[in-house]
Amino acid sequence: MNKTSMAAAAFKALTASKNGPSIYDVCDPVLHDRQDSDSHLIKFYRRSLRNPALRPLLWRAGLPALRDPARLEAVRAALVRARDEESPDWAAIGQPVAELMQGLPPTHPRPKPISAPASAPDMAEIERIIRLCGEHLLKSYAGNGFIPTYAAFNLIGDPDFHSRELIVALTGLQARGYKNSTLMFNLAREFIANSPAAGVINPPWTGIAEPMWEPVQIRHRSAYYDAFFVEALLSYIESELIRPEEITPARRAIDDMLDFCLRISREEVLSHDGSKVSVITALAPPPHPRFSKYFAQIKEELGFGIYVPDCDTTACSISVATQAGSTDPILDQPLLDFYAGYQVNKGDNEPRVTVPLNDNVDYEGAIATWIDNLRGERPYGNDLDPTLNLDVLEVSFRNCARWQVVETPKRLETVHKIIRFQRKLAETGVFADPRAHIYYLPELYSAYFGRCYATLRALPQQTQAILDPDNSFDVIRRHVLAYVQNDLTAHEMNPFDAALALMALGYLGAPAKTFNAALDCIVRQVGEGGRRSPFKAYEWNKMKTPTRILVGGPEVTSAFVLMGLALARRTMTNARA
Repeated sequence: MNKTSMAAAAFKALTASKNGPSIYDVCDPVLHDRQDSDSHLIKFYRRSLRNPALRPLLWRAGLPALRDPARLEAVRAALVRARDEESPDWAAIGQPVAELMQGLPPTHPRPKPISAPASAPDMAEIERIIRLCGEHLLKSYAGNGFIPTYAAFNLIGDPDFHSRELIVALTGLQARGYKNSTLMFNLAREFIANSPAAGVINPPWTGIAEPMWEPVQIRHRSAYYDAFFVEALLSYIESELIRPEEITPARRAIDDMLDFCLRISREEVLSHDGSKVSVITALAPPPHPRFSKYFAQIKEELGFGIYVPDCDTTACSISVATQAGSTDPILDQPLLDFYAGYQVNKGDNEPRVTVPLNDNVDYEGAIATWIDNLRGERPYGNDLDPTLNLDVLEVSFRNCARWQVVETPKRLETVHKIIRFQRKLAETGVFADPRAHIYYLPELYSAYFGRCYATLRALPQQTQAILDPDNSFDVIRRHVLAYVQNDLTAHEMNPFDAALALMALGYLGAPAKTFNAALDCIVRQVGEGGRRSPFKAYEWNKMKTPTRILVGGPEVTSAFVLMGLALARRTMTNARA
């Protein structure tokens, strides 16, 4: 959406006719006009939903359903219970809000079909963009002391989060503040989605990955992000397109980010057998995340006061450290022994998944997301994401010899279970359904599967046969390639979509001619980021609770474009040789 369209949408929202009680009519009597309460719910409402930026947009956003006095009173009564009761019935509290969510209009993007160009862009242009992206990452590191990533809120909520998911979240999450913010954000969705304010908060875009509106981005640092920036810089060095004067700064940045991942973000947790294991937390303690004071306060009020480690950040950090040749002793831990304690076994530990938002997925054999800290805290409950499980496989393949995976029956069994889980996703087509994913999109799953596939294929043939005796990876490869070639690249893309498509195609050994649509998209869009970056910020990963929180950044786009183009260049060069 351009500035003119955005201004028109804002004017429409500010002048719209009010056709029912607004969120402020609903909430003010119980959450604003009370001065005698120190309730988190009250603080959250005042700061987040009643803030000066949002109020004008939603002041005239009325909800016709709440003209019914009984329904209005039911919502207010639920808010009072969430405000005052020590141990409330969250399913009952969520029910009046869930009933309002029945008619939510948000849907997933439906890009228009396109025809791929007959030929690829010039190799010189591809190499120029690789250098632009590499330079962008190094300049960002030099200017910030790290490579930042950003979070942005889309209050329209996630298209896959409806009435059922609200109740599941309210009953499965553990932190009271996180429950409060989930309840309030999803109440606000009804007013936004059914008013002209939706045109400002959720404007249309091209492609699949959602662009991130810069003014409301929160800059921060995480080991998960640093791990992928390291991988991008390693790709830049490996491409041999890096300039000689950039090599030393690149190595210095890699070493610093590895230190951030393996030392600063490290913490100890208990394994299922009672032993202590070193893992990596997604958000290190202050001041390392680099939040501003204001946003650090906001983070806590949203319910993120406690941040526990997770299986994905741990896997990605260990993987990239292995790629970089690290000798840190943390790499010697056979993580599969630890991950086995978070694996879902049918009829055994399924209750470990307390927030089953993606119940269209058969969880058997997969690893859950969040790791209990030493105090046993699990503020987000636990969920299960397919892409995370690819990262667990990838780090296990990369450290196969070090961890003696083939030689240790229990470790091998853990790997086999995850592979069977992934094969079911592919054979049923569920992997291509956005609802199946908690933190990612199907296109990112495809890119990460490609990365995992390439890691497996780099192992000796005999080892591959033991790890994947049923040739499941070839089966999954066929399904993923079909999705990328027949769905993703056959429709309009943005540069982030295109980069992920190239990663999948490149890692999976697709013919060079299948790259044309993605390459054309990237070449046409380079420069869209203005003077500061080659490309804009797009959705890399997301949170579905407490609302739709997107994570990405211009640097993230540069990293993925760099890796995608480097893979495409290698395939195209080999094809011409």
